[in-house]
Amino acid sequence: MSLKEKIQKLAASYFNEIVEFRNYFHSFPELSFEEHKTAAFISSVLDRYQIPYHSGVAKTGIVGVIKFRNPESKTVALRADMDALPLTEENELEHCSKNPGVMHACGHDVHMASLLGAANILTQLEDELEGTVKLIFQPSEESYPGGAKMMIKEGALKDPAPASMFGQHVFPQLESGKVGVRSGKYMASTDEVYITVKGVGGHAATPHLVTDPILISSHIIVALQQVVSRTAKPDTPTVLSFGKIDANGRNNIIPDEVKLHGTFRTFDENWRDKAHKKINDIAVNIAKSMGATCEVDIKKGYPFVFNDLKLTDKFRKYATEYLGEENVVELDLAMTAEDFAYYSQKLPACFYRLGIRNEEKGITSPLHSTTFNVDEKSLETGMGLMAWLAAQELLNR
Repeated sequence: MSLKEKIQKLAASYFNEIVEFRNYFHSFPELSFEEHKTAAFISSVLDRYQIPYHSGVAKTGIVGVIKFRNPESKTVALRADMDALPLTEENELEHCSKNPGVMHACGHDVHMASLLGAANILTQLEDELEGTVKLIFQPSEESYPGGAKMMIKEGALKDPAPASMFGQHVFPQLESGKVGVRSGKYMASTDEVYITVKGVGGHAATPHLVTDPILISSHIIVALQQVVSRTAKPDTPTVLSFGKIDANGRNNIIPDEVKLHGTFRTFDENWRDKAHKKINDIAVNIAKSMGATCEVDIKKGYPFVFNDLKLTDKFRKYATEYLGEENVVELDLAMTAEDFAYYSQKLPACFYRLGIRNEEKGITSPLHSTTFNVDEKSLETGMGLMAWLAAQELLNR
């Protein structure tokens, strides 16, 4: 039996158990840096698999280590994120969220279960492999400043240091059984933009007696679109969007201040810094010209995800060997963000997407939606491929 056949057979045999793991994670989701029960469950499984680990990394994170023959020869890291989102699930499933207002709507339950499955598979390959595999269960991908940065700071990439790293994330646009990847720049940097416009409130029927922060804010939002449409270079994808406006007035009350919440995303660090200044200058000067004041606070978030060119080429080769050429697709540039970016800035890394879509079963909802769900069969693909990637990296020095 070939190594590929052995891994595929093990993935199939562990499928029911890994589905149970995923259902547990989905039933009991926890928010960023609150993944205490999640971490305890992962620890219990690693104990059962007899895989040594360090817990409490970046508060709730876990780093497991699987050592084969000659463990110092090469190390490969596999990462799964742990946190859920503040959403109320609307699915009607036996394993729906039991925690009100919290839901695994981004597939992190699948990521954790897949990594546990891959770990179990790898422990059965002692005779075939040399080197070390690090299992990184990371908290707080969803909330700034992100768990990846803290995991790195607390030594997740040391003792031993991985030579390469893979991260997997579900992708509702891809059918179950397929994976997708893109070389080089893949996902955008992300910054949080907070603008507070302060005017003078009063009765809406006497606008001549007020300095209307709602009107001024509307001018600022429209004017800021020129940051993208008139300032960003055509070859530098950029997004500036506002998703929340807080104005505590009423039909006939103009408030004293308005708060705008937005996001800025791009793929160029020099342009990123210039754009921050541009956003500040436009907002402050428009407010001043209309008799108000304005405070701009831009919280610099994750950098862009960069998929190492050589490692991503190897990923395509490995994935094609495991899944077949028809099941490995090229992805477009994405303006979404991921704190896996911090790992990709430190070592050769590859972040790929796992198909979870099944139209016949009605599994089509997007990420971060209250009806998000996955085709369970994707778990078999996810755990098997992760184990295969790690094994191939250890075998191909």
